[in-house]
Amino acid sequence: MPKITAYIIAFNEAAKIEAAVSSVLWADEVVVADSNSTDGTIALAEALGARVVQVPFTGFGELRNRAIEACHHEWIFSLDSDERCTAEVRDEVLVLIAGEPAHDAYMVPRRSYMMGRWITGSGWYPNYRQPQLFRKGAMRYKPDPVHEGYELLTAKPLGHLRNAIQQFPFRNMEEVIRKMNRYSSLGTSKLTGKRVTMAGAFGHGLWSFIKHYILKRGFKDGWAGFIIAFGNFEGTFYRYAKRYEETQDWKPPVSETLTRSKS
Repeated sequence: MPKITAYIIAFNEAAKIEAAVSSVLWADEVVVADSNSTDGTIALAEALGARVVQVPFTGFGELRNRAIEACHHEWIFSLDSDERCTAEVRDEVLVLIAGEPAHDAYMVPRRSYMMGRWITGSGWYPNYRQPQLFRKGAMRYKPDPVHEGYELLTAKPLGHLRNAIQQFPFRNMEEVIRKMNRYSSLGTSKLTGKRVTMAGAFGHGLWSFIKHYILKRGFKDGWAGFIIAFGNFEGTFYRYAKRYEETQDWKPPVSETLTRSKS
């Protein structure tokens, strides 16, 4: 039977890494691509038998490509530290690679849990990111800093698994805000060369809210759906606003040198 490596990307994910690694211990090898965590992530992963490789963070696309290079086996299963494989996905993957797979890369649906409920709207289910099961050499990631794309290196089309993994994207509201801030900063490079205005930043942000809350039926998910839509508004608005800021030459006025006046 072909062997499979599961890889997980991580940075200061001590609160999540044990559950992520534990969910893929069925793989022949588990690799954690870490970017110099300082919170115990490395020790926790190694204690469960994962092999940790250090990859300085320059963007998510490059991080994932470096992670693939560290994988030793023919098949690769990609997991983020906020994701969990399920028994159903494990069984589907093992049966698939033991036979004659019709595809070299497969999309895997995700079910996301937030604010005490499984999200059914908001464009979050079924939710796919890049292919998460693929033969080594069948694909590579584009060097995008965030929301990285991918390129298939095989003539075969993408396949899709039937069963879903689980995602727990946010521990709390602080993490919602922290991720929004980080991703909006990383995303400014994608706006290089585009004309950006503050009015445009608001317009893009508003459209993102409407898309997730109304068109993608985020209202079905209660306050969680509102937070998702509002978070997309903020992330989009600040991505454009930060890019606009980069194009400006805002400097504080020259300060006057003040001394004690002579009486």
